[in-house]
Amino acid sequence: MRKFLMVTTVIVVLSIVGYFTFLYNATYSEGVRSGELIKVSNKGVAFKTWEGEISQGISGAQIFSFSVLDSEEKVIADLQEFEGQYVQVNYVERYRTFPWWGDTRYFITEVKKVNSPFKIK
Repeated sequence: MRKFLMVTTVIVVLSIVGYFTFLYNATYSEGVRSGELIKVSNKGVAFKTWEGEISQGISGAQIFSFSVLDSEEKVIADLQEFEGQYVQVNYVERYRTFPWWGDTRYFITEVKKVNSPFKIK
């Protein structure tokens, strides 16, 4: 009986470790989105995370919400600088997230300012 409990405990612990290792490292998709950067904030009570929103339409009906990891200091600085302007962001989508990473599954890895297609030249 004791051997059975030990084997079961080891299997459960290894399964949990494997699951969290997968969540930590695996990405579901990668992509690019563009729009007007309308919000960048550092929010949270227990865990402060960087969150933002991009308006992808003229009316603001399509909002892309995203998170930024604290280690992405250049991205955070660029987002703060480009707020209110048209930007293009590269992101990775994860299967799930941890509370200390952010509210969304979309994590920005790069941001650059681009010209808006809606402005008349």
